[in-house]
Amino acid sequence: MADHGALSNAATEGWRVSARHRRWLEQQGQRLLDFSKHSVVPDGFAALDTLGELPAHAQAQVIITARMTHAYALAALQGLPGSTPLVDHGLKALAGPLKDHAHGGWDDGSGRKMAYAHAFVALAAATATIAGRPGARELLSDVTAIIERHFWSQEEGVQRDSFALDWSDEEDYRGANSNMHSVEAFMTIADALDQPVWRTRALRICERFIHQIASAHDFCVVEHFDRQWRILHDYHHDQPDHDLRPYGMTPGHFVEWAHLLLKLEAALAGAAVPAPDWLAEHAAKLFEAGVAYGWAADGAPGLVYTIGWDRKPHMRHRVHWAHAEAITAASALLDRTGRQEYEQWYQTFWDYLDLYLIDRDNGSWHNELDEYNRPKEQVYQGKADLYHAYQATLTPLLPLAPCLAESIRQGVKAFS
Repeated sequence: MADHGALSNAATEGWRVSARHRRWLEQQGQRLLDFSKHSVVPDGFAALDTLGELPAHAQAQVIITARMTHAYALAALQGLPGSTPLVDHGLKALAGPLKDHAHGGWDDGSGRKMAYAHAFVALAAATATIAGRPGARELLSDVTAIIERHFWSQEEGVQRDSFALDWSDEEDYRGANSNMHSVEAFMTIADALDQPVWRTRALRICERFIHQIASAHDFCVVEHFDRQWRILHDYHHDQPDHDLRPYGMTPGHFVEWAHLLLKLEAALAGAAVPAPDWLAEHAAKLFEAGVAYGWAADGAPGLVYTIGWDRKPHMRHRVHWAHAEAITAASALLDRTGRQEYEQWYQTFWDYLDLYLIDRDNGSWHNELDEYNRPKEQVYQGKADLYHAYQATLTPLLPLAPCLAESIRQGVKAFS
């Protein structure tokens, strides 16, 4: 990897330094925020349909509420009108009607207490804490205590995945997806509370899933294990379109891990903590594997949803979040290395997103396309997700560290 300061013309003269491109990103972000304001319901935020409307009997969901709260807290930090009341609405919902007051924690609708959902509650609370919203620090104290009491495995250096509602019956499963999102949440918690232990935990997760396991599989991220860390090769073979735990491997996660590693490297450096060399090295290799096995792998543009153990496309649909994460990864690698190839990928991903995923008829982005890049609702229904898309419009304008919320609060780069 190139030295942090050795940036080529790709980093200093590319799209991201263009005033017109930066305005385009800001406009896209504002459109996404405006679209998702329709998702407010009395007890939080609910999923919208493809037209941007609330379905009949729409109910608040924990994950959607947490993601919306996080996104609008980022917007509130930028001074965007209408955002702060939505942050406060989300915080009250997460601390009130959406919380399990009998046993503690949050049920995401699955009937279990999931590490995945708690990572987003923590992210929302940490971002809102940085934004200075009332009740945010209390919510963050609550969710971090639950993570430490139930989910964090100090022995393994990872998050346990799920429990019954009363915290019994731990699932015989260890998953990469919930741990990947915990890395993001933990880095934000570290900034919000000035507690470096959360960065240490994020590093341990990356060590296990990437440095130890993915590096032994050509930097294809293995997703599913039992509690003895045996790979579950056939896990959800009958559910290739599962929204959180599909069969096989997910190239969108390869690129998502790539930028998380670079953000963690930068966060450690910012805290004057030596960062392992492999963080940057593995990030480049994860990105390479993601585009090699995922991008146009079946001949059509776009990242396929999953690949099999033979590295060939399995579930060929294109999902919006994978492309949002690819944009962030290309931008992060460009920041880290200055290499022209990442500027080219950054432009390629945005070109694809503009031509295929932005829904100019009904607003926001299509959540999912089929293998022919036509709108589809098989893996995901409606347009429930603001989180991935909105962050893709912010990350190119901000440094790798600190976390997004703290970067905006400090008034760096685009928000100075």
